[in-house]
Amino acid sequence: MEYNDDEKNLFSYDLAIEYDHRTYCEYYISLLRTKHYLFSAFFYDKDYNSRIIKINIFFKRFIMSYAINALFFNDDTLHEIYENKGSYDFIYELPKIIYSSLIPMVLITVLNKLGLTNEDIIDLKNEKSKNNIDEMHRDFGIKLRIKFLLYFIISSILIVFFWYYLSMFCAIYSNTQLHLFKDILTSFGLSLIYPFFIYLLPGMFRIPSLAKPKKKRVYLYNLSKVIQMV
Repeated sequence: MEYNDDEKNLFSYDLAIEYDHRTYCEYYISLLRTKHYLFSAFFYDKDYNSRIIKINIFFKRFIMSYAINALFFNDDTLHEIYENKGSYDFIYELPKIIYSSLIPMVLITVLNKLGLTNEDIIDLKNEKSKNNIDEMHRDFGIKLRIKFLLYFIISSILIVFFWYYLSMFCAIYSNTQLHLFKDILTSFGLSLIYPFFIYLLPGMFRIPSLAKPKKKRVYLYNLSKVIQMV
């Protein structure tokens, strides 16, 4: 089977020299397709993940951003809103917006490990020993069932908790909902924008490392693989 973008991006150095002849722009676009959760969920279907689960994770990310923004609304925030007579102070809200865009990444990383199967299938595809293919297939199926079960249990618990907290928050602090919504749009929008800049970096190391194979710039190549994991 042909290698997809994920497999090419995870190549060892020797395999990349032999099979990966993409330009900087092609590599950059491949990172956006596979790593940017908006494009990956709705526009990319060449990986080994369930489209439904990818879309499910995308909306859970938004809900988490919503809830975590609400968690940062404390007495100081409410006092600041009162002092500003209800006007929106972006500079004051900025640290909270940044935190609220970064913290969901931890929870989403856990859900990605449980709900996404791309890496597992790539590992199975690259398995050298094919002697016990029936046993491997059975064990792999059991592994996926356990992962999916844990994914839906953990994600359901999180959603119920966030729903309950947001319901209480919006009922008690009804006058702050507009500020909260502005924070959500800003933090979630920030999380959609920053990957466009982050994924400019890996290609700056990867492409030069593969340009002259005889020089064996393995350290540059490995550095690009570390950065692309962000």
